[in-house]
Amino acid sequence: MDDVPDRIEHTVLGPTTTPADIRTCLDEALQYGMRACIPPWALPLATEYANVPLTAVIDFPHGQGQTDSVCQAAKLAWDAGADELDMVCNIGLLKAEEDDAVRDHITEVVASVPVPVKVIVEAPLLTDAELERVGQLVADADAAYLKTATGFSEGGATVHDVEILSKYLPVKASGGVGSWADAEAMFEAGAERIGASSGDTIVQEWQAATGRAEGDAAPEPKRDRDDAGTTDGY
Repeated sequence: MDDVPDRIEHTVLGPTTTPADIRTCLDEALQYGMRACIPPWALPLATEYANVPLTAVIDFPHGQGQTDSVCQAAKLAWDAGADELDMVCNIGLLKAEEDDAVRDHITEVVASVPVPVKVIVEAPLLTDAELERVGQLVADADAAYLKTATGFSEGGATVHDVEILSKYLPVKASGGVGSWADAEAMFEAGAERIGASSGDTIVQEWQAATGRAEGDAAPEPKRDRDDAGTTDGY
C-alpha cells in the first residue's frame, strides 16, 4: 500500500479551532502528502496550500439544515476553494423512515456542486438495518462516498460498519482512527479514505512500519485554486 498519505484526510473540526490550528493542520498535510478536512470558514486560509486537496464540511455536525441552505453552503464552499465536501445526513429523518426525504435532500446537495460529496451517516447511532438503508439511499443520491461519523457522537468508525457501508459506495472511515493499526484495519475492511485529527501520527507510524522515509512530494491539486471564485461569506 504505497498511497497511504493521499488516502488520509488530516482533520481539524473542533468547536475551539483557531486560525493557528488550521495552519498547523495544513502545514502537516503538506509535509506528509495528506489531504485536509477543515471547516468552510477556514478555506480562505488555505490559498497558499494549492498542493493540499481540501475537503470542507457543510451542515456539520448535526445535518439538520434546510435543503436550500445546505445547497447554498455547498456552493459557497466550492467557490471558496473546496475540492470535496462532507455533508451530514439527517439522522432523525432516517430513523423516522422518511427515506424519500433523506434521499431527495442529499440528491439536491450533490447536484448543486461540481465536486465529490461525501455523506456522513453517523454510524455509531445506527442499527445494522439502518446502515444498510442509508447506504442504499446515499448511493441512489449519486454521492461519491459514505463517511462513518462526525466524531461528535459517542463512538467512531468500526470494522463492522465499514464492511456494511462499503457494499454501497467507497467509504471514508472517520471517528476514533488514531493510529496506523486503526487505519490499516479500516483499509482492510474496505475503507478508501481515513479522516483523522492524528493523520500525521498515522503516516509516521506507517512509514516506520514499512521502512519508508518521509517523502517530499505532496498530492497534486484537483484543480487550480485561481479558478475557485470568491471567498465572500466566510
